[in-house]
Amino acid sequence: MDCIRPEIRALSAYHVPSAEGLIKLDAMENPYSLTPELQETLVTSFRSVALNRYPDPNASLIKEEIQRVFSLHQDASILLGNGSDEIIQMIALAVAKPNGVLLGVDPSFVMFRMIATFVGMNYVGVPLNADFSLDKEAILSAIEEHQPEVIFLAYPNNPTGNCFDEETLLAVIKASDKLVVIDEAYFPFTDHSMLSRLMQFPNLVVMRTLSKLGLAGVRLGFLAGPKHIVDEINKVRLPYNISVLDQQATLVLLKHYDVFKAQTSQIRQERTRLYNEIAQLKQVQLFHSEANFLLLKINNAQDVFNRILERGILIKNLTNAHPSLTDCLRVTVGSFEENTLFLNALKSSLN
Repeated sequence: MDCIRPEIRALSAYHVPSAEGLIKLDAMENPYSLTPELQETLVTSFRSVALNRYPDPNASLIKEEIQRVFSLHQDASILLGNGSDEIIQMIALAVAKPNGVLLGVDPSFVMFRMIATFVGMNYVGVPLNADFSLDKEAILSAIEEHQPEVIFLAYPNNPTGNCFDEETLLAVIKASDKLVVIDEAYFPFTDHSMLSRLMQFPNLVVMRTLSKLGLAGVRLGFLAGPKHIVDEINKVRLPYNISVLDQQATLVLLKHYDVFKAQTSQIRQERTRLYNEIAQLKQVQLFHSEANFLLLKINNAQDVFNRILERGILIKNLTNAHPSLTDCLRVTVGSFEENTLFLNALKSSLN
């Protein structure tokens, strides 16, 4: 064990609980399957895939499709990753220096902190305000003090669900002379985005994943930004990181992007219904969300979590994730039927 770095030995591996036999509302997945017609189109397209050949190392056709679907700036360059996790790791690998700092906010996506540790960087988390908004004075002060090599900000934030104030985000970008990454994993569920700001700032890049959109099993994420940044990060990308099957699936499914937009519109409607129903429960403090999940604060959250689990529904217990998340539970917005079952289970668990 002496060959393993002590900071790695001190970590706990990222835990994904088994959901076998349960209604799965813990991982922010799209609850809707592909339509039968789209399934058939996808299966048919796989017949032409050459599994005996390496995939296109640059996945050029996918980049063209992403440029079209998301109306990216014509001068923006694109980097693809195996989900957003790999892109975070590539960015960290590219900027890591002895005693270099990766700056984020707390609480936020746990992989920012974990990957900083993986690559030997120091993680600095700036505490959010009590309402989970971004503390402008605190983060600008942290930038000045720590001079981070890279800043990661999730927009909307996970696990809180809120979008930070755009004026504060712009102040952060302007205050840093290093890289600022806006993680828009939950872009399908909000009208806020920093994509339109691409190419306005030489240090801004935007990261997205197709996982929350409805392609979690495909594992396809992308980074968009100025060529001079993206080209350098691309140097640490492992060859052929996007398989031929993932490339083919992405190409086919992005051509039917309207199907996923309709599904995410349904999820938005269900989010509103779920929010309005829960807001009537006096025992629950509910936070506004621009993502496909809701954050709830409940006394004795562990007991409530266990009672909901006993009713066959798996949500996320965050009570030990961060001090500001004590007694907090996070539930993914599912289908109408799943959400109704969750509401019934929640109400029963509070009695």
